[in-house]
Amino acid sequence: MPEESTTPDLVELLRRGFEALNRRDPDAVISLWASDAVLEGQVGNLRGRAEIRSFFEEWFGAYEELEYKLEDVRDLGNGVVFAVVAQEGVPAGSAGHGHFRQREGCVFLWERGLIARLSSDGDVGEARAAAERLAEERARASD
Repeated sequence: MPEESTTPDLVELLRRGFEALNRRDPDAVISLWASDAVLEGQVGNLRGRAEIRSFFEEWFGAYEELEYKLEDVRDLGNGVVFAVVAQEGVPAGSAGHGHFRQREGCVFLWERGLIARLSSDGDVGEARAAAERLAEERARASD
């Protein structure tokens, strides 16, 4: 009988996380983050599960409608996953008139099956290059 891998499928875990985002389920979302995780991007620098959870709760509340779409997801190895993420929504109180769309590249660093760091950039090409560099650096460090 073949041995089953104990390495989590990071792309599948990320897809589940985005399903939780679309359900607006902060418990399920935060369960994928390490206790000392860091979220960096246009929202600033958030540290730890409490700050990250608070951000998502506020973000969910700011929109009548909100949907996240994974346009592209790639496991680059060594705990690095790159994703192109589109967000679309309607701000709360806009009576459906203020549509919002944002597209960005996201670099996820996973450790022990949890997100340790998420960096996002509105320039998808820059984010992809950063993800590739990080995966290469981690590969060299593990040699």
